[in-house]
Amino acid sequence: MTETKSAQGVVALRPQQETMTRQRLPYFVGVSGQTAGATGLSMHIVVIPPGARAAPHLHEGYETAIYVLQGRVQTRYGENLSQSVVSEAGDFLFIPPGMPHEAINLSDTEPARAIVARNDPNEQERVVPYSVKS
Repeated sequence: MTETKSAQGVVALRPQQETMTRQRLPYFVGVSGQTAGATGLSMHIVVIPPGARAAPHLHEGYETAIYVLQGRVQTRYGENLSQSVVSEAGDFLFIPPGMPHEAINLSDTEPARAIVARNDPNEQERVVPYSVKS
């Protein structure tokens, strides 16, 4: 990651490499507690490879906002992931704390990309795996 700090505490960041997350998706971490000293938010880019999906999970105690940059993504959510919404480039999605969910790239040929912002500076520490009951 390329990082530039000013005397006034402003931090400019450019992620250089992807990081695999607990959701099993590649992220490009931008602003977080670790990278910028943020105390109340994190913001990064997620890439969902063609035909891939996130591991079902929930975010313990924090909200998540998503802005889709590219592609079409189905988000299954709720108890047993029984509900669904499709988002595409230009759409926002809000996920409340504790809501089980998974994201699925609906394209078999193109990656989906989104900006993800959370009101937690630790972008992975409170991601909790979720098991669908059969």
